Amino acid sequence: QVQLVESGGGWVQPGGSLRLSCTASGVKFDTTSMGWSRQAPGKEREFVASIRWSGGQTYYADSVKGRFTISRDNAQNTVYLQMNSLRPEDTGVYSCAARNEATLQYADWGQGTQVTVSS
Repeated sequence: QVQLVESGGGWVQPGGSLRLSCTASGVKFDTTSMGWSRQAPGKEREFVASIRWSGGQTYYADSVKGRFTISRDNAQNTVYLQMNSLRPEDTGVYSCAARNEATLQYADWGQGTQVTVSS
């Protein structure tokens, strides 16, 4: 059973930074691609970043490109999301996901961590 536990959320002023962490268990982490999504109140989930198992290939949504950086530590079974130059529209619940490498779908999600950007 895949378990994903996020941490690092909180409140930050516009322009500030946060670093989210997600620790995985029940998955062969070093051969699993990982991703981050967010969901704001009343809006659909937005997939914001992903990273291949090797760490060599990343994807970013246009809304976060140049401000967010995804990385991973396979020895610690942990994926990170460094978020800089945060904006109020970045507010939401951020969840990490593990990709099923047979179906290539992100099917396992954590419970999420709240990020609030406001002055």
